[in-house]
Amino acid sequence: MFAALAGGTSRLANYAPGGDCRSTLACLRGLGVTVTEDAAAVTIIGRGLGRLSSAAGPLDAGNSGTTMRLMAGVLAGHPFSTVLTGDASLSRRPMRRVIEPLEQMGARIGTPDGRPPLTIHGAALHAIAHRPEVPSAQVKSAVLLAGLHATGTTTVVEPAQTRDHTERALAAFGGHVEVDPAGAIAVTGGQTLAAQSLTVPGDFSSAAFWMVAAAASPGSRVEIEDVGLNPTRTDLLGVLSRFGAHVEFHQTSTGAGEPRGTIIVSGDVIGRVDIGPDEVPGLIDELPAIAALAAHGGEVSVRGAGELRVKESDRIAALVAGFRALGIPADERTDGFVVGKSGQSAVGSGQADACGDHRMAMAFAIAALAGRSPSEIVGADSVVISYPGFFETLAQLVA
Repeated sequence: MFAALAGGTSRLANYAPGGDCRSTLACLRGLGVTVTEDAAAVTIIGRGLGRLSSAAGPLDAGNSGTTMRLMAGVLAGHPFSTVLTGDASLSRRPMRRVIEPLEQMGARIGTPDGRPPLTIHGAALHAIAHRPEVPSAQVKSAVLLAGLHATGTTTVVEPAQTRDHTERALAAFGGHVEVDPAGAIAVTGGQTLAAQSLTVPGDFSSAAFWMVAAAASPGSRVEIEDVGLNPTRTDLLGVLSRFGAHVEFHQTSTGAGEPRGTIIVSGDVIGRVDIGPDEVPGLIDELPAIAALAAHGGEVSVRGAGELRVKESDRIAALVAGFRALGIPADERTDGFVVGKSGQSAVGSGQADACGDHRMAMAFAIAALAGRSPSEIVGADSVVISYPGFFETLAQLVA
């Protein structure tokens, strides 16, 4: 998105092949951005800030809440109307958290019941100071993107720190962003962004499933190279250490403000781990993977994660139902779950329904490794959303 808003031609190597990223490219193409792809990179000819073209029809964000919320921020500052749609799962997800600040800035957004499709009527925006009630990197990013198109300085004050890829990427494209240690992030409108040639680090949330698989199996070891080590994303490493695994990581380089390197996880002691509300913002995408630690004789308890109920599925309900189907003890809480029982590993096999959710499918696959016979995952094709090669990599690792 920053490449599309910059002047000049950007080349982004190691761009992820998943469905969510492809939805973003499709939306940009619909707004007049020239996007070409080859085996090595995605090339984007930027149009400059505020210079996207009106789309000929609705833009389809697919399954991607990130695409929809961030595109809403971009489109709020353009002088035309755009309809943002999504698949059945995305159409059930709440959008008022992003609608309200964008309307405060001057845009008008039509929506049935606060959910997609969104009809965004762009306008001349003015800056605001926004304090989200719930920590959300997507809402923060949407407001900051809108702030680039607004008059004055827009500020977001987070109740707890969330991932900061947007702030780092903005700086990488030549923009100026101020980050206050107290949690305030500010951007001034009207900045000029410059095209860049960048390499995207490996996705930590996708790598999390291999880390968990090794941590949950004493004697196992996995080494993951060129993975992102952004400190707002790596809280899982501490969780795995608390569980009983040996964890090492080595930073090898930094590009566009994003550190990257190698992570090594070795399974040792099977234990238990408790995750409280203060940890949830930094682990929100990794919680399904963390739950799979319990399948191999461990125990995982999570509180303060009610946000999981409004993801691609109700991840609390789906996790508990799926783990029970695999023969693993699991109990549902209003804002979390308890999975597993220390010392008790899976018995037999089962059929778990991923509910069309890519992270559920991958979590159930890692959990099923503990079974004494094969298990079946319904809806496993949903992994194409974020990790199309997941099952091929899994087959290599367990061969």
